[in-house]
Amino acid sequence: MRMPWGTGDVDRAWTRAAASRVPAGVGRVLSEVEEAAESSKLWCAAAAVMAATGGRRGCVAAAAGLSALVLAQVASNGLCKRVVDRPRPPKEWIPHDEVEDRPDSSSFPSGHTAAAVAFTTAVAPSWPGAAAVCALPAAMVALERVQSGAHYPTDVAAGAAVGLAAAWLVRRAPRILPRRWIPGVAWYG
Repeated sequence: MRMPWGTGDVDRAWTRAAASRVPAGVGRVLSEVEEAAESSKLWCAAAAVMAATGGRRGCVAAAAGLSALVLAQVASNGLCKRVVDRPRPPKEWIPHDEVEDRPDSSSFPSGHTAAAVAFTTAVAPSWPGAAAVCALPAAMVALERVQSGAHYPTDVAAGAAVGLAAAWLVRRAPRILPRRWIPGVAWYG
């Protein structure tokens, strides 16, 4: 299938490569991480640990991460998927059974990747070490979305861009919004 914005050949090659070159054991680990990230469970758990163990820094990091995650989910799943109705990669491109367990919604962009990148990126300014720990499962989620046949690589790249934009907006909100609009809220950057 050739996409209207010219990514068909690249998407086809990269999707097939990711689906067929990841060893079965690695694929199972990726699937477990993705399952943990389903419905943002992994990121909520990470935020809880940060808030419980990191003091003020942990609370700020957790709040920023969760705020960015929500914004990214609304943008990717609530807006972009409704505007861009892109079908999932063809099942015949995926040489394993995971392709049967994928959503019916639009493929563009990857909401899982948007949430993972938004959370991790928004945490980084307050607690770089925690963000570094979150970066590995975030990357694993992005890879799994292509490996499983749920998304094209360009869907994952677009999800990452949405996540980066959401994190940027959340981290910049205190500087963008006049403080009088949100009385009594203490912002930390």
